[in-house]
Amino acid sequence: MWLFRDVNPHPRYNSNAHRAAVTRSLWLSTSPGLKAPRSANSPLSAVFFLQNRLLARSSCLDSVISRRNSRATSTSTSTSTSTTPPPNAASQTPQSLEDLAPHRRRQARKQALAQSSSSEAPLPPDASSLLTSAAASQPKDSLRRTLSTFLSLSKPRLTVLVTLSAMAPYALYPVPEMLTPTMTETPSLSPLTLFFLTTGTALCIASANTLNMLYEPSTDAKMSRTRNRPLVRGLVSNRAAAVFAMLCGVGGGAALYFGVNPTVSFLGLSNIVLYAGIYTPLKAVTAFNTWVGAVVGGIPPLMGWAAAAGEAATKDGSWRELLLASDGSSIGGWLLGGLLFAWQFPHFMALSWPIREEYKAAGLRMLAWTNPARNARVALRYSLVFFPLCFGLCAAGVTDWYFAATSLPINLWLAREAVRFWKYEGHKGSARGLFWASVWHLPGVMILALLHKKGMWSRAWRSVFGEDEDGEWEEEELDEMASMSAPTAGQEREATQSRA
Repeated sequence: MWLFRDVNPHPRYNSNAHRAAVTRSLWLSTSPGLKAPRSANSPLSAVFFLQNRLLARSSCLDSVISRRNSRATSTSTSTSTSTTPPPNAASQTPQSLEDLAPHRRRQARKQALAQSSSSEAPLPPDASSLLTSAAASQPKDSLRRTLSTFLSLSKPRLTVLVTLSAMAPYALYPVPEMLTPTMTETPSLSPLTLFFLTTGTALCIASANTLNMLYEPSTDAKMSRTRNRPLVRGLVSNRAAAVFAMLCGVGGGAALYFGVNPTVSFLGLSNIVLYAGIYTPLKAVTAFNTWVGAVVGGIPPLMGWAAAAGEAATKDGSWRELLLASDGSSIGGWLLGGLLFAWQFPHFMALSWPIREEYKAAGLRMLAWTNPARNARVALRYSLVFFPLCFGLCAAGVTDWYFAATSLPINLWLAREAVRFWKYEGHKGSARGLFWASVWHLPGVMILALLHKKGMWSRAWRSVFGEDEDGEWEEEELDEMASMSAPTAGQEREATQSRA
């Protein structure tokens, strides 16, 4: 410790605390593995000691600085060939962090926290990727490989979701019960019609999804989410996929035309053209493609509503009567279609944000990378639309008014996640939170709407206890008893003759 005694003999600056502070500063400035207030190769400057005026004025300071500079230069030269210092303090190990100054430890922790919060965990793989992997593991000419490959072309999870979005409006149509028309005099829903609606819708969606894969195998190969699709991996030829798409389209259109009605068949075939012929090419042209894809998602609920309206049609059953009824009975179908249209935006905006750079590299114009701020605003805007839509279903007589109350919590959950997504623009896990909220929101709203179908529970009560609504059972019984006790015409004539 002769160094510090020679530098300043004053007792204040000769204390143990002061000597330790100076030693720590000099060690930090020359240690190659730590981030100091100067670079590792820069000479030690007297400015470093300016806070200690006596040290700065000391005559021994020059010799101290020169001796430390020569030692630092030799140390940095010997270690530069073997080790490279990390770029920032956040990359240090916990032992190195403990050796840093307190303010630098705080900075390192803040940087590590920011990096961990901004990172997004990958979304789970889709069903097409899982089926493709399962098909590739099977023998080349096996039946299981063939079925898995063609099923993956249809995007089974998306197909099931779209089919359910058509079945729910069919069941929500305001008719008494779901029986065959020959079993009741009132209009009712037919299970056979529901079967053709389900089959035809699924085939049409499978055709559209296959044509989508046929159109963009080059862009699918550039994205982690789609590079495992069967056409990209060569598990099926383009010709076989085209034949599969044509058979599904023709079969689906025929099932809807002959099993349901021509209006529903036209909507199903139009959805194929809109999805594969307009939405898919627009993805490389403009970000407006998302709105076109939302229209595609809103058509299946109209198909289900038109299928049920065809069962209860009293006129010619044309598309005007089924979709634009003068009595306003078709408003429920449009509200359900609007619900599916609005749902596309929070779902897709959250889905596309973690892979926005992949969309950009593939040349697909999505708001997630062309305008991230607008991407978040659009998701928030359409998540708020569910409140008036659910209220409108109650006012239109599709559901009872309890649905407005029971759907409120799940709508608030989606809105809350959309607000976080808008606030952080997808960072801090907000994109993943909104994605999973949208995944559970749609089936939740549909199930609640089915549970609150208007008049369903009163009909169930009457079917169990045998009571008619508004006292109709008592009125019918009284009329029957009165007719039984009333005298007949012959009895009245005999009574008149006896009195005469």
